[in-house]
Amino acid sequence: MKLYLKQKIFTWGDKFSVYDENGTPRYQVEGEVFTFGKKLHLCDTFGNELAFIHQKLFSFLPRYYISRGGREVAEVVKEFTFFKQEYSVEGLGWQVHGDFWDHTYEVTGGGRTIASVSKRWFTWGDTYEIDIADGLDEVMALAVVLVIDACIEAASNND
Repeated sequence: MKLYLKQKIFTWGDKFSVYDENGTPRYQVEGEVFTFGKKLHLCDTFGNELAFIHQKLFSFLPRYYISRGGREVAEVVKEFTFFKQEYSVEGLGWQVHGDFWDHTYEVTGGGRTIASVSKRWFTWGDTYEIDIADGLDEVMALAVVLVIDACIEAASNND
């Protein structure tokens, strides 16, 4: 299934809309403003929270937690490497690798591709195409993509 993550511009905090291939809204993402660390709420189109993402503060490398139903289910950790960026998704056994500066990467696990992500260039606001393998948890895959986007954004703001 292909999803399209589109960042809303001219808003306070992070706001994203997620559409399917037909342009039908599927999810909304809203960030909290004036908080310590990044906090994102992934909701369905009715406003029901499906996942909550929050950043661990005071960590040597970026570390984010993903919760569902008030229970922590995964932790996304940037791996310590010298030449390329890699992330692991603890709790799910997934890995994230690719060209993060070009916004082209894959989420893999169990010897298969969970999701492929690529940035759509020359669009109004950041837009990403996310191709999620059939039968997999698209909410978790989308939450991991949101974490990677937050890490890329934080790294670019520190330059």
